[in-house]
Amino acid sequence: MERIDDTGFGGIKVIQTRGSGYGVDAVLLAAFAAGETGAGGLQKNSAVSLRVADLGTGCGVIAFIMHHKLGGAKLTGYDINPAAIERAVRACDINGLAGDIGFVCADIKDIDAPGEFDAVLTNPPYFRRTPDEPGAADPDERYIARHETTADIADFARTASAMLKNGGSLYMIHRPDRLADIITEMRAAGIEPKEMQFVVPSAGRAANMVLIHGVRGAGPELRMLPEIAVHAADGGYTEEIVKYYERD
Repeated sequence: MERIDDTGFGGIKVIQTRGSGYGVDAVLLAAFAAGETGAGGLQKNSAVSLRVADLGTGCGVIAFIMHHKLGGAKLTGYDINPAAIERAVRACDINGLAGDIGFVCADIKDIDAPGEFDAVLTNPPYFRRTPDEPGAADPDERYIARHETTADIADFARTASAMLKNGGSLYMIHRPDRLADIITEMRAAGIEPKEMQFVVPSAGRAANMVLIHGVRGAGPELRMLPEIAVHAADGGYTEEIVKYYERD
């Protein structure tokens, strides 16, 4: 069943289902890419419209939030799921953003947009596909959003690199247990990891997410940013997370 939710970012709304709902990882990625967490992020530029792609866009929330943060940027969201793209397109119309944001239904490996983008953002599926696990044989939307059903980290890195202008940025959120694969595949695709930031569920706990900023064609030098804690001692969001949701 569908529902229309207000994101809180300038009144932007998204159309979601149980299988396509967004979480704090999407909000963190947008804040990271906008430079709000301390990374070298994208900035509003009244003279030049940035072109930004969102790989694995789902309900389109990252594209919508980035448009809110970057003003006149032009964004394109890509996803393999036609139902998700259809909902993202309808939400784009609801928000009156069809002139600035477009959505394309495509497998990551089939995207043909060489050197067209200043930045690529991605919140890709986190988990490897295991053929004998429940849901793998006949994957639903939720399974597809969480598992590498048709494309893996290497595919996302190669496609992002091909889409980026030289010197363009890739911003990714993923899981720390895939970090070796992420760095290896980014470098193999010509994207040098430049900044990394771990996200912990609460202070003192092990990281369960990692934010990575890479630059196409850059030289080696990786900067570590202070970790981000999602929850405070009382179980609610930390002040930092509330700020990223623009609810303070």
